[in-house]
Amino acid sequence: MRAIKNVHLSHYNYSNNGFYFVTICIDRKQPYLNGLLKNVVAQFIGQLETKIRGVEIDYYEIAPTHVHLILILQNSELVLGEIVRRLKAQVSRCAGFQMWQPNYYEHVIRNETALEKIREYIINHPLKEKIKLEDIYKKQPDKSGNYDIGPINRATTKWPM
Repeated sequence: MRAIKNVHLSHYNYSNNGFYFVTICIDRKQPYLNGLLKNVVAQFIGQLETKIRGVEIDYYEIAPTHVHLILILQNSELVLGEIVRRLKAQVSRCAGFQMWQPNYYEHVIRNETALEKIREYIINHPLKEKIKLEDIYKKQPDKSGNYDIGPINRATTKWPM
C-alpha cells in the first residue's frame, strides 16, 4: 500500500472564493486519456458548472496522463476536494476501473499575474505534470496569507481584487 502525501494547506478553507489550479494524474502515469476517455473527462468537466452551484471552469487541458484545470469557486456549495473527488469518481465509474492516483495537486492562485502565467503554462506545456509555482510569484510575492479574494464578477474585471 502506498503512502498518500498531503500536499494541501493545513489551515486553509478550500471553499473560499477564488481561482484554483488543479492537476489530477492517472495512476502509474498510464496514457489512458486518449480517444474516448479524453472525451468522457471533457464531458464531466463541462458538467461541473451545471451540477455544482458556485463552480466555474476557467480553463482546462487534458493530456494522456493527467488533467490540468483552473476552477473558480464563487460561494461554492462544496469544497475543492469534494469537487475533485466527484469528478474522479464519475470518470472512473464511466471507465469501469479506478484510473486516478490518490489525491491531486492544487494551488490557490493569488493574483492576476499568477493566473496568466498558469494559463500560459497549461497551454504551452500540456505534457508536463508539475509547475514550479515559486517561479510564478518571484516578481510579485504574496506573503499576506489571505487567499480569499472576495466576490467575483467576471463581467467587469479580469481579476477580482
